Amino acid sequence: MRVNRNHRGCGGPRLALKNHEKGTLMRAALFGLSAFLLAATSTAALAITDEIQVYTGDIEPLGVFGVTWHNNYAIDGTKNPEYPGALVDNHGYSSVLEWAYGVAPWFEAGLYLPLFSNTTNQGWTYNGFKLRALFVQPDNENKEFYYGMNFEFSWNQRQWEHQTNSGEIRPILGWHIDDRWSFTFNPIVDNDYKGGIAGLEFVPATRLDYKLNDKWTVAAEEYDDFGQLRRFVPAKEQFHQLWATFDYTGMPVSIETGIGFGLTPGTDNLAVKLMFMSDLSGENSLFGKR
Repeated sequence: MRVNRNHRGCGGPRLALKNHEKGTLMRAALFGLSAFLLAATSTAALAITDEIQVYTGDIEPLGVFGVTWHNNYAIDGTKNPEYPGALVDNHGYSSVLEWAYGVAPWFEAGLYLPLFSNTTNQGWTYNGFKLRALFVQPDNENKEFYYGMNFEFSWNQRQWEHQTNSGEIRPILGWHIDDRWSFTFNPIVDNDYKGGIAGLEFVPATRLDYKLNDKWTVAAEEYDDFGQLRRFVPAKEQFHQLWATFDYTGMPVSIETGIGFGLTPGTDNLAVKLMFMSDLSGENSLFGKR
């Protein structure tokens, strides 16, 4: 699972859960799920997407297999499809399971499958899958400056993206300011394999987080889409969304949830996310002895 282990405590030796810790984890999980389901049934946009997350350069330990379950919902999203046949964001739910494996101390391989959604204009749809290769500085969580590079290769259904194949190049740059504060910047470019370098789309993601204690972290995140490098789209058509995010570090399950607010007319006005993360192998895994 990809989480900031320096702030969310998912790396290194793990102790057995005490009974009150199990209760805390259960209450946090139920609270997050209840809040998400309440929003998802609201009749009230990060756009319909598979993943709303800033990468902080953390990877699975060597030989460990993990999973993250991503859930996103646009409470008040854009109401027109981006192109003919595309999904409508408003009241749209999307989800994907992200499988990850620690290949080396500096390399994590990932697979997103299945990627699906439920939207007002097309109902339940399967939207494709993608592969991920994440390269990082080893032991990033214990370094003052941390960095990495992520590459993604997607196979998309027509309603998800207008192009069957697309990709992402995501540099990771971060600074552990002190024991509690961290700042991370992902200057992402999306690639549809057309138009060369000028055809890349600039979609950066930024995160400033504060560690309350060993279990809870709060963060402000911003997700943007300026358009292609050859010419940014007009400001009112750009995507800019500001998020308040809350992370809970549990063993064997950690949770990240948040609410996002659109800053431009071209952005979903209100969206929520909920992620569950756990290791699936090793003695401290979801099924291991603790």
